[in-house]
Amino acid sequence: MDEAPGFEEFAANGARRLFHVAYLMCGDWHRAQDLVQTTLAKMYAVWGRLRQGEDDPGLDAYARKVLLRTYLSQRRLRRSGEIAVADLTDLASGLGHSWGGSADLRLTLLAALRQLPSRNRAVVVLRYLEDHSVEAVAEILGCSTGAVKNLSSRSLAKLREILGDDRELLFRE
Repeated sequence: MDEAPGFEEFAANGARRLFHVAYLMCGDWHRAQDLVQTTLAKMYAVWGRLRQGEDDPGLDAYARKVLLRTYLSQRRLRRSGEIAVADLTDLASGLGHSWGGSADLRLTLLAALRQLPSRNRAVVVLRYLEDHSVEAVAEILGCSTGAVKNLSSRSLAKLREILGDDRELLFRE
């Protein structure tokens, strides 16, 4: 890839992390792979401009922003075609060892996340699972910090409501 020096290395190092974020947002292994592939394709198209004056943390933040915006735009386009499924078998292994906790905890949280609207889910994933600041999430989403705080509060309240008695799983070791 003479046209994009460093892109292969960036894609190899960043794809796994992008996949985890995508998987947490969409809850589907194959859609997460598609999101990462689309994100990397979009980044490849502008790679020459990205590499001029930006360091690697800037590239990672840009990649997350592209991923999130791709997810949200696809979410709007697919709203009527979404099919709910009861089988969560591929979710248990979806995050592997990178996300702590038992399989029951992962399944419970992923099922609860899937019930949130896409922007709310994105805020929860970025804010609490990816540990980004309110300001960073606001920048990625293109909204105010107040909007992020509001979405966070509403999303956590909805998760508490969804989880109900299953919240005990969150506090067991």
